[in-house]
This record gives sequence, structure tokens and C-alpha cells, in this order.
Amino acid sequence: MSEHSREEQRKPRVAVVFGGRSSEHAISCVTAANVLQAIDRDKYDVVPIGISTSGHWVLESGDPERLSITDGKLPEVDVTALPVLFGANRELVVSEPDQVPSTLGEVDVVFPLLHGPWGEDGTIQGLLEMSDIRYVGSGVLASAVGMDKHYMKVVFQAAGLEVTPYVVIRDRDWTRDPAACREAVDALGYPVFVKPCRGGSSLGISKVNNLAELDAAVTEARAHDPKVIVEASAKSPREIEVGVLGGLDGGPAEVSVCGEIAVSGGGHDFYDFETKYLPEGEEYTALSVPADLPDEIAADIRAKAATAFDAIEGEGLARVDFFLDADGRVVINEINTMPGFTPTSMFPRLWAATGVDYPALVDRLLSLALTRRTGLR
Repeated sequence: MSEHSREEQRKPRVAVVFGGRSSEHAISCVTAANVLQAIDRDKYDVVPIGISTSGHWVLESGDPERLSITDGKLPEVDVTALPVLFGANRELVVSEPDQVPSTLGEVDVVFPLLHGPWGEDGTIQGLLEMSDIRYVGSGVLASAVGMDKHYMKVVFQAAGLEVTPYVVIRDRDWTRDPAACREAVDALGYPVFVKPCRGGSSLGISKVNNLAELDAAVTEARAHDPKVIVEASAKSPREIEVGVLGGLDGGPAEVSVCGEIAVSGGGHDFYDFETKYLPEGEEYTALSVPADLPDEIAADIRAKAATAFDAIEGEGLARVDFFLDADGRVVINEINTMPGFTPTSMFPRLWAATGVDYPALVDRLLSLALTRRTGLR
């Protein structure tokens, strides 16, 4: 059999990329641990690639146990692993010290499990577009809009979706005139939520009950992003989330059942990092899938999730979060174009309740990615 024939018969090669330079590095590793376990190795060749917090790309072992949270210790990419890079013709190249670089073969699709800046924000998507490599998830524009909570709201409002009132505090605003920033936030009314504008996993988020607490919250958010968004709190809100999957064969996006998150006790006022990811936070969190909602409200939320996905030109997958306030109003909170796949994450739970289990969900995403158009095809 010729080399060409063997290449034609090989399984699609998937590069699972995780870690990254953002503050969500550990959560990306945890997500990767679960995805790596779920990929069907009879159907795909899998190459685990880690990006260290310093930005180095390495050939990782992909050991799920090492990439999981153990005894409260957060995982990270092994910086001592062999360096790896994308060469010509979509090939992965490994470079060992004092050795001639060797190739791991052509990559058919990349599964970028990167959360936050330098991964979920359109940066790696742009790199892959330039390299003519197919990948899972949204493209450059949708990823960038989905990462920036300010412009996300602008796009949602243009699509006719109701958002919470908000104030944006840019670096120059806080540096030059913090008093004006405080005044603008004060006009929203308390309590408010102070967030890094381009971040996730609830890192750097604070609930602020009065003006005296604002400065510390802004400082905490600015440690993650110099651009800060402050959002008014919804009236007695219920937090409702839905999952979205890109349609097959060019069809419309599909939306999961609704799920609800309720947090109480332990000093947790909202769904923060501990209640999302750490075992000690589980006792304070109730995840209801499907959510107990009237049919017409559930249908309205699901329709608005599809609208939000289309509004940012989403592809592949997203989780869309809403508030249902005491008056029955549905207010969109945000869209996440690369939601977590950890054991406690809502996205896989939502789809499991809709009839798509974890392995099938991963396979669906890879199938969608393998059919996407690239710039040179």
C-alpha cells in the first residue's frame, strides 16, 4: 500500500489544546481532562497539547488524573514537556533538545479548550484561521464579542434582547476620574456586580452592596482585566441557563432544555468559583435540570438563546445565561462560547437531559468542526 493510500485511510487527528495564559488556566486543564476521556479513540487520533501560563506550547501526556483538581490543588500544564508547534501543511512538529525536529503528522481539527483571554477571545481562532486549520467552536468575531461583556450587551440590545443596566469602567476612566466612575455606579443602585469585562469562571467578580465596598471590588476585577463592567442586580432573580449547538448540515442551531442554578449558604451570594468548581462548594449549590418553569417561559428563554447565538454569529457551541426576575421578565446575562466541560459544569448536564450524553456531545462538536469551511478550501 502506498504512503498516500495509508494517509487517506487514517483516522481524523484531533489536537486538544488546553491550559493557556489566562487566569482560567486550571479550569481549562480540568475541562481537557474530561474531554480527553470522552473522545472515541477508535474514531479519532488524539494529540494533547498544553499551553503553559508563560505561553509555551508543549506535547502533554493528557493524563486525566493529573489534569483534575485533587485535594483542592489546581492542575497546570507540564512546562517540562517537549515543545511543539504547528509547521507547514497543518503538521505538528515536536522539537527535542539537540535533536532534529520530528513531525506528528497532519492535524485535521483542533479542539481549543481554552477559557478567557488568549484562547476564548478570538486570538487562537485567528491563529488557526491563518493556518487553514479547522477547529471546534465560534470564529474570531463571535469569540471576541462573546468574551467582552460590554460589546456582548451592545450586540444583544441590537438584536432586541433585554440586558441588565450597566456601567463600563475603562482603565483611563478609573485612573483619571474615579469619582465620576463611583457616581455612575451609584446611579445604578445597589447591589451591583463588579466583573472583569473579559473574563470567566467567576474569577474577579464581587457583589457590592454599597459605595464603601466599590473600590476594593474594582481593584479585584482590574487584577484580571483593566476594563471593568458593573451590572445592576436583577430583582429577586432566578438564574437560568441553556446550551446551544450549531445545526448539522447547515441547519438552525439547537437549544437544550433549561437548567437553573441556586446558591445559598456558606457566605456565597452568587455562583462563584468555589461553588462552580471545588468540592467544598457543592453543598451550597443546587443545579436543577430541567428547570421548573412554565412551558411558555421555557420556550421564550430557549428562543432568546438561539437569537443570542445567531446575533454574535456563533458556531459549534455556547451556553447562554439568563435572569428570570420576580416580575417574570427574561433578561439575558451573557453568552459563553467555550463553556466548561468539568463534571459539575452545566453545559454537559443540559445536553444530557436533552438526550445527548457526554461522548456524543464531544463527537457532535468534532463532526461540526470537520465540516466547517476554511480560508483556503
